[in-house]
Amino acid sequence: QVQLVESGGGLVQAGGSLRLSCAAAGRTFSRYIMGWFRQAPGKEREFVAAISRSEPITAYADSVKGRFTISRDNAKNTVYLQMNSLKPEDTAVYYCAAYEYGSSWYLKRNTYEYDYWGQGTQVTASS
Repeated sequence: QVQLVESGGGLVQAGGSLRLSCAAAGRTFSRYIMGWFRQAPGKEREFVAAISRSEPITAYADSVKGRFTISRDNAKNTVYLQMNSLKPEDTAVYYCAAYEYGSSWYLKRNTYEYDYWGQGTQVTASS
């Protein structure tokens, strides 16, 4: 198993930036494909980004492509989400998630495909 803890959320003006971090503890971090999801009030949890185990393979939701960047540092057991040009519609609780088994060439985007979840961190972009 792996335990995930997010940090870095907060309140920012529209157009600003935040960097989220997700620290992992437990089994070897590099075994896991990592993802970020978000959930706004009254809405379902949705995919934001994912990154493969060690190759530079990433996937993004269309709504964040070009503004958000996912990265990981396997030596630090941490995955990051750099969020630039934030919009009010980016306001949500952001969750880090992981799964172990699957190809690095196809990164999963559904919540039910991820086995481990963090507790979430609030991001608010004010207009």
